[in-house]
Amino acid sequence: MVTRDKILTSLEALQERIDEIRTRRKRLVFCQGHFNVIHPGHMRFLEFAADQGDHLLVAVHGSSKLEERVRDKFYTVEERARGVASLTFVNTVFIFDTQNFQELIQIVRPHIYVLGAEFAKTPKLIGDQVALVEKNGGKVLFSSGDSRYIASEFLDHDMIDIKTVRRNLLRSAIAKQGLNLEKITDRIDRFHQLRMLVIGDTIVDQYVACNALGMSSEAPVLVVKELEHKEFVGGAAVVARHIAALESRCSFVSVVGADEPARITRNRLMRDKIDAKLIIDKNRSTTFKIRYLVGTQKILRVSRLEENPLDQKTQERLVEAIDAAIANVDGIIVSDFGYGVISPDILEYVVREARRRGIRLFGDAQSSSQIGNVEKFKDFYLLTPTEREARLALDDRFSGLEILGRSLMERTHAENIVLKLGAEGFVTYKRTLDEYYVKTQHFPALNPQPLDVMGAGDSLLTGLAVSTCAGADIMEASVIGSVIAALAVGNLGNIPIKANEVRAYLNSLDSASRRVWHKTAKTSTQNWIKEGMLA
Repeated sequence: MVTRDKILTSLEALQERIDEIRTRRKRLVFCQGHFNVIHPGHMRFLEFAADQGDHLLVAVHGSSKLEERVRDKFYTVEERARGVASLTFVNTVFIFDTQNFQELIQIVRPHIYVLGAEFAKTPKLIGDQVALVEKNGGKVLFSSGDSRYIASEFLDHDMIDIKTVRRNLLRSAIAKQGLNLEKITDRIDRFHQLRMLVIGDTIVDQYVACNALGMSSEAPVLVVKELEHKEFVGGAAVVARHIAALESRCSFVSVVGADEPARITRNRLMRDKIDAKLIIDKNRSTTFKIRYLVGTQKILRVSRLEENPLDQKTQERLVEAIDAAIANVDGIIVSDFGYGVISPDILEYVVREARRRGIRLFGDAQSSSQIGNVEKFKDFYLLTPTEREARLALDDRFSGLEILGRSLMERTHAENIVLKLGAEGFVTYKRTLDEYYVKTQHFPALNPQPLDVMGAGDSLLTGLAVSTCAGADIMEASVIGSVIAALAVGNLGNIPIKANEVRAYLNSLDSASRRVWHKTAKTSTQNWIKEGMLA
């Protein structure tokens, strides 16, 4: 069924559709919402709903169902309905505007009524709806779905199609937010005027290239032959390196050991012309991670690290170094990998000084192989957690992405949140002057064939921080950040992305990719629209 035929606007037409569904003995699933900007959270929710039966009916709220103070922030109900109807697993969309909701449920009489997981915590708000559904013999489910849907694109489409669609998803996001691509590109020309400060844990990553010899005859152990190795300066240090590659001036403050990885870091940062203040603590070693690879496949990681807190003397020296570097900076990035540099006292000092000097703060607290909590970052301009890190911080396993981002924003008082979703890209949440409305936009992962995803978040954080300090709105910065991340994951190892690479990619969106869209990918992309990937 084509998109326009899925959309109904009258109760009479809806009743006819319901009668047809029941005549064919199909299991009817019903859900409802605003669906202002379709993002992965909506996709997960709607696909879960579709899996519960044979026919999915979605009611999209019209303007009369929106609170008056936020109506002008929403797209028209027709636009929102078309976005939902474009998803292949949605069978019918009803524009729900002037009608009574109880009357609507009475007409639909769904077998299954699906609500977001967050509604299970507020039963009083939906009690009448639940009672009416159950009275008619239906069942109510609470779920926000999962992320299974994204994997199907690799089964059904070739890589050229995927890359084209993701680029067009980015262009769609640019259009939806009313952004100008030429203006976004011009922001890069201001990067050289900036001075940034990065504070955090230093990591040196060693990549060991190996040749696979097979399995040991003595035990089920893979045997490899080491060929060569190369070291990459990572952790918070690679954030500083990204800043320098983007042509901004950068100061970097960290704590390292009296060892070879520290020497490698110092020499690398010196070559990148980064003003590095590395506090040497002889009682700890610099975090050193070894990754063994066969081809481009990582088969093992070994970490040498210290997770002990800094002693008082080292903290005092760290504060002195930060104090010497903080003057006249445009932004401060706190990159916490959980190895001890960003202690509570250091964080409190940095936040206090940034507030006193009117400097924007950007933060990331990673919780992959170590323990971290992004919620400790209060009053930051931007936080960039992964979905998993946000759920850990909020102790929330089930809520949808919309609730997750808003809850973290409320808890941390952050101006902006970028929720990283791995292969699904990320969702940007922007606080507005209206306390009841948070602006959101999904940005796709532009590179469908990443060579090495390590450091993708660091490159994204850098792009967001530098761009906003150069005057970009957070949505404009998200475009630049998505491009930097796409370029970064195309490299093996932590290799900084240069400003001219970003500029060239953005220019290609307006030229070469537009020609590809018209000449070779139009039919393919139209098929993707039918299958719900371009909402």
